Amino acid sequence: MEPFAIHVVEVGAGHVALSPLPGRAGEYARDLDVIRRWRPDLVISMTTSSEMEQAGAGKLGDDLHAEGITWTHLPIEDFGAPSPDTEAAWPQISQSAGHILARGGRVLVHCRGGCGRSGMIVLRLMVEQGMAPDAALRRLRAVRPCAVETDGQMRWATCAPG
Repeated sequence: MEPFAIHVVEVGAGHVALSPLPGRAGEYARDLDVIRRWRPDLVISMTTSSEMEQAGAGKLGDDLHAEGITWTHLPIEDFGAPSPDTEAAWPQISQSAGHILARGGRVLVHCRGGCGRSGMIVLRLMVEQGMAPDAALRRLRAVRPCAVETDGQMRWATCAPG
């Protein structure tokens, strides 16, 4: 299992990054410290509650809030694409992330491995910020080759902003 790392892509004036689930390799406190030092304005968790509990990250939201970091939970099953409930929540999350990026801030998205679900969200944010889907995917995969794992994730990530 690869060590915990944050993979960063510049988007507009800000930065979007993806990472694995903190604690996935049994080092939750160390992984949380890496996130704390990166200083994200917003962390979006794509993992299910059971995935977070299994990794010892069940209190991630509370731990981030204690550091003054905004946390949002947008659970999607592994290898999945957004459900109707996730779709309904997305516009508000996207708007918040867009404001953070416009002011030069940082958004961190994680899933279990830091590839599929998190890559889908990072790619969608890049497209919504005006990047052409193919160019955005090339930039994203230059820093995280495994980003976006399924056709369903790709379709959702590259749909035209609404």
